[in-house]
Amino acid sequence: MTEIKQYLDNLENALKEKYPDQKEYLQAVAEFMGTIEPFLMKNPIYVEKNILELLLIPERLIEFRIPWMNDRGEWKVNTGYRVQYNSALGPYKGGMRFHPTVNQSIMKFLAFEQIFKNSLTSLPIGGGKGGSDFDPKGKSDGEIMRFCQSLMQELQKYIGPNTDVPAGDIGVGGREIGYLFGEYKRLNGYQSGVLTGKPLAYWGSLARTEATGYGLVYFVQHLLNDQKETLKDKKVLVSGSGNVAIYAIQKAQELGAKVYGCSDSSGYVIDPDGIDLELVRDIKEVNRERINVYLTQRPKAKFYEGKNIWEATIAYDIALPCATQNEITPELAKIMVKNGVKVVAEGANMPTTLEALEVLNDNQIIYCPGKASNAGGVAVSALEMAQNAQRLPWTFEKVDQELNQIMKNIYETCRDTSLAYLSKEDLVAGANMAGFEKVAKAMLSQGLV
Repeated sequence: MTEIKQYLDNLENALKEKYPDQKEYLQAVAEFMGTIEPFLMKNPIYVEKNILELLLIPERLIEFRIPWMNDRGEWKVNTGYRVQYNSALGPYKGGMRFHPTVNQSIMKFLAFEQIFKNSLTSLPIGGGKGGSDFDPKGKSDGEIMRFCQSLMQELQKYIGPNTDVPAGDIGVGGREIGYLFGEYKRLNGYQSGVLTGKPLAYWGSLARTEATGYGLVYFVQHLLNDQKETLKDKKVLVSGSGNVAIYAIQKAQELGAKVYGCSDSSGYVIDPDGIDLELVRDIKEVNRERINVYLTQRPKAKFYEGKNIWEATIAYDIALPCATQNEITPELAKIMVKNGVKVVAEGANMPTTLEALEVLNDNQIIYCPGKASNAGGVAVSALEMAQNAQRLPWTFEKVDQELNQIMKNIYETCRDTSLAYLSKEDLVAGANMAGFEKVAKAMLSQGLV
């Protein structure tokens, strides 16, 4: 065992001992640590200065209570988090997630991944994440408004346009961002750059809603172009039917792919004639119904209740997991292999377990990690910050063009970095090494040693 490998193992073991119950955080760290050794072998100064130990611990972790009143006049309490992980490259940047599963481990995993994702965009933003175990499902607009106002009364102490700029994530869309922004404005005055993902009426960015889904497909497009292929007639399955999934389906279809399935937490649908995107949008965005309603207007489609879409046994080329973490297990990865999948590109954060990744790698399936392939959302969030600072709105076409170029640059950076250090294309290792290098250089030059 090399000294560097021993150094990495010691750091990881220390974290396991300190945070034994934080499985999502430890998983994200393990994925990163398993790829960084070749970079450190050629750049031992980062071991000598112990940059990694600094990087593994958040600069600041804020946990607070959120009391709010429901429509029946009853007081409820939830827990809020903001993990300000690393500011070497700029103000903390990352979404707010409202979901019952939110806990400190998930917040730290998301914020840790965000460091490298933001670094890969080459935009001046650091890594952060936040959210609450509040469940917006089934809540009235009034309840969500009161919750968001209560959350912001505490969060506003720690954020600002040049300090920490939250955005949306699971459970946090334009409605929630609006309520959060309104409360911040009441307390601090109008500062358009304090949140991104804002409605267009007050300095939101065109193409922000579409950005993560579009960016995911642009990443795959550039990957295929590198192999002298295109998306035309490629068969695709997408997990999820929320914002990321919907716009990934839209862009994939625009570029000629055939999308045959999507899902939600109740099950998945397969449509042999191809997914009717407008119907899915009507079901999920307008009526907020379950995906099985799709069959009422598309009788040829089939709904598989309570099933994971990656259990489907149909031939397809590209998998776009856009739902949640750890949705692809080793068993499901083996089904993908049998189905002839060639590319797995993550639209969600860490949807593939480490064991499933081994299965994909063993079978030469190209794997695009979320910290690279789903960076389009935060990239356009940073472009929204630029528009806010300039007091100038950009056209949809300009933002979309910038997004496409950023995703092209991210893919090429991951590819070229892996080739430089491994002499083979490994997008996970490339993303981790390239993302780490920029952050580590900044930390070193700023005297954070």
